[in-house]
Amino acid sequence: MTTIGQIITLMLMKRNTFATAQAVLQGKHATECYRQEKSVGIDKFSYTLYLCYLLFAPLYIAGPIISFNAFASQLDTPQKSYTLKQVVWYGFRWVLSLFLMEIMTHFFYYNAFAISGIWKQLSPMEVFIVGYGVLNFMWLKFFLIWRYFRFWALVSGIEAPENMPRCINNCYNLESFWKNWHASFNKWLVRYMYIPLGGSRRKLLNVWVVFTFVAIWHDLEWKLLSWAWLTCIFFIPEMIVKSAATSFKVDNVFKEFILRELSAVAGAITITCLMVANLVGFVIGPSGISWLKSVFLQAEGLPTLFGLLVTFYIGTKFALLEGLCFMYPIPSKGHIRVEEHGYDLDPNTKHLRLP
Repeated sequence: MTTIGQIITLMLMKRNTFATAQAVLQGKHATECYRQEKSVGIDKFSYTLYLCYLLFAPLYIAGPIISFNAFASQLDTPQKSYTLKQVVWYGFRWVLSLFLMEIMTHFFYYNAFAISGIWKQLSPMEVFIVGYGVLNFMWLKFFLIWRYFRFWALVSGIEAPENMPRCINNCYNLESFWKNWHASFNKWLVRYMYIPLGGSRRKLLNVWVVFTFVAIWHDLEWKLLSWAWLTCIFFIPEMIVKSAATSFKVDNVFKEFILRELSAVAGAITITCLMVANLVGFVIGPSGISWLKSVFLQAEGLPTLFGLLVTFYIGTKFALLEGLCFMYPIPSKGHIRVEEHGYDLDPNTKHLRLP
């Protein structure tokens, strides 16, 4: 976190006394934000324990964000969600992921193209490959950082939220992407910004405030602000369409087919927009937007643009087929007799799943 991000975060947190924090943490949104959270006695709200919470080594530098209650409740009763065998396996998987990163950095030069500026001389197809590669590299990099510190915390008996619970290539809409990228920070934003600002009642306005804050939290740069505002521009149509889709009654096979096709098309467009936003924010900057348009919105670039949309469309179809992440939940079991089509409904998420 940058100095600016630290200052802003401390300013927001300073307003909460221990009593206020306890009231918030035991509110109805507590379990929605932090699964590890439990009620703790008033005796736990001491400055000594608060300093231990702030300076807990595994989570101090770059680990997942955990609430005070979630931390304090696990000091007396260490986490039991993971057995010793599962913790060891978790660490071994991290080693395998590190090996994958070594392979990527030695044989795939996405970042060298991005940092050196050579991308300006590449063809539209090569720009697409570099952009997609950089996005996957960024995911794996943060995955390794956050999982290392979470593993350290697990060894110490503290369970923290998983920051990367889902692979980046398994998220084809912005809402699920941001719930699964730095997930503990997302939970923090929901609790301390999104809900106080009005939550879903003011969703179209709140995304601008939240993403602008996230950009400044990273650093005060125009390219990061451009990334935040582009993300908001791409987010708003998705929220509007998703809101309309929830009222769409799927009462026959044809409507189910239409909903799936629209979800796949929307997924392809969303992944493309996500790539554009991240290219602007972390590679080419706001000044490169005109260059990006000149590359892809011309005779040479249009076939590439069409090809990547088709590719993402097919990938989204496979994700829908496997029931990995639905863009729009099926409204209710009463709207479609899913048993006749060989499907079953997950009782918790109301999403279709294969038998």
